[in-house]
Amino acid sequence: MNEIYFNADAGYLEGIVRGYRDGLISGAQYLNLTQCETMDDLKLQLATTDYSTFLQNEPSPMSTSTLSARCTDALVGEFQYLQQNAAEPISKFLDYITYGYMIDNVILLITGTLHERDTHDLLEKCHPLGFFDSMPALCVATTVQELYGTVLVDSPLAAYFRECLSAEDLNELNIEIIRNTLHKAYLEDFYAYCMQLGDPTSSVMGDILRFEADRRTVNITINSFGTELSKDDRAKLYPRLGNMYPEAQMRLARVDDMDQVKAVLEQYSEYKSMVVGVNLNASSGGAGGNELSLEDRFFIKEVQYNKDSFEQQFHYGVFYAWLRLKEQEIRNVVWIAECISQQQKDKINNYTPIY
Repeated sequence: MNEIYFNADAGYLEGIVRGYRDGLISGAQYLNLTQCETMDDLKLQLATTDYSTFLQNEPSPMSTSTLSARCTDALVGEFQYLQQNAAEPISKFLDYITYGYMIDNVILLITGTLHERDTHDLLEKCHPLGFFDSMPALCVATTVQELYGTVLVDSPLAAYFRECLSAEDLNELNIEIIRNTLHKAYLEDFYAYCMQLGDPTSSVMGDILRFEADRRTVNITINSFGTELSKDDRAKLYPRLGNMYPEAQMRLARVDDMDQVKAVLEQYSEYKSMVVGVNLNASSGGAGGNELSLEDRFFIKEVQYNKDSFEQQFHYGVFYAWLRLKEQEIRNVVWIAECISQQQKDKINNYTPIY
């Protein structure tokens, strides 16, 4: 990618997003947050961060759900500012980032329709970055067939639905399979698009998306244990990319327990250190004492990939990386808040540090 043209198209926005990155909560600020005894103390400490304006009018005591919502509002506001000031081709790249949230929102509405819930209420639970122009029209649908027709015609996800699913597939038993099938198609499409952008965007985003594909592969494998999903169907859900594609994916498709998953990961230098001493039975957030779960290790690895992307210039990867780091920061803040509100201070340091 020509650096001169990059600055003309995205130089201003790159400066903005690097400023956003500098506003992430520091290690010293995290230390202050973990010393808080009440939610009011936490709110006071967050007044020194970029979340201050979003929290200043919240009455006390503030709930963790309200804190999560206000922090998400801050993220959405910053990302939408980037979108509003973006031109091609950066605008298309930013749109691609939102497609993952759109998939989750549509799946939420499909689930609500299957359970005959009021989809207007579900709209409030949808992620703001996953809204699209025709989304309110989805609430008019009373059957999954009508919903499928609306999504197929009027949403940016039309290609993924058309290629992967039919209206008959939309039932409660298949909902997680549908989610993973759509995310697989999206990830492959996003990866192909990034490869077209040329270096350094293709190399930076290639590393990040291959890691994401590997993580999805491992998660699909683990979550399929004890379910009716066959090993052949499990393999069909794996993204056709990643550091473990295709050899390790073939092996993971045949494993039956966590120890076998660990044995496969140990064959890859990128992941060997992640499984050393990991508690395979712990859930995320250190629920198994102070031991890290495999999911926690993946979060730590993801943070490192995203931080590394800021070491280069003239590429679009910083926009994706900042958003993922911001989301991790929100998970950290909410985790600390939950520990404070539930008086579980012994687990309060089990967050994923960023800087």
